[in-house]
Amino acid sequence: MELTTSALLLFCASLALIAALYGSVGQAGASGFVALMALFSFTPDIVKPTALVLNVLVSSVVALRFARAGHFSWPVLWPFLTASIPAAFVGGYLTLPASVFNPLLGVLLLTAGVPFLLRPATMHSPVLGMPRLPALLAGGGIGTVSGLTGMGGGVLLAPLLLHYHWASPRTAAAVAAVFILANSAMALLGHAIVADQLPPDLPWFIVAAVFGGAIGAQLGSRHFSAAVIRRILAVTLLMAGIKLVLG
Repeated sequence: MELTTSALLLFCASLALIAALYGSVGQAGASGFVALMALFSFTPDIVKPTALVLNVLVSSVVALRFARAGHFSWPVLWPFLTASIPAAFVGGYLTLPASVFNPLLGVLLLTAGVPFLLRPATMHSPVLGMPRLPALLAGGGIGTVSGLTGMGGGVLLAPLLLHYHWASPRTAAAVAAVFILANSAMALLGHAIVADQLPPDLPWFIVAAVFGGAIGAQLGSRHFSAAVIRRILAVTLLMAGIKLVLG
């Protein structure tokens, strides 16, 4: 599909804003991207590969920032990543019919939106030891749905790490960013084997998303209110999720 000039400008501006908001909390923004595409009535065959391309690029910027700041932890990441990489590849290879894709994506967006709305602004609980088997199982499950829907899985992984106190908030953000990058790249590779349909306006989408992600990753965590960011993201995700679930 090709957007009109006015729709393209509005979409790109919204895309940059979402990337900035997500980047400020250590996320790449795939759930926000797919939410926005759902609101603009993109078809499922366009949503998935577009979200994956944007996710790879934006997550690279966000991951680099958090890694340079010293928040990344390989021991926390590797159990999730070990199972998620092959699962994301398989999920990317598979294509769901719209009658299944839309409700599944809607439920995931609702699932991702609720923690942003309800999670407290600060968390000072001590970090606990992380059991490997649950981490492997969770990584495989998140990787599969990430590949199927085009979401990188960060909005599912980060709340999991924080809920069970397996990582501090900043470490969870850094781990989620690298997790998103790896899963999105593998899912995109799997998807490219069977389909390569991308929107003609994708270069403009890339410019807007990378610009927004870079601004958010650099400045957002210092100057934005975390509570306001979470609520804006929650509203976007919940609106799109309800739209997809209800059809």
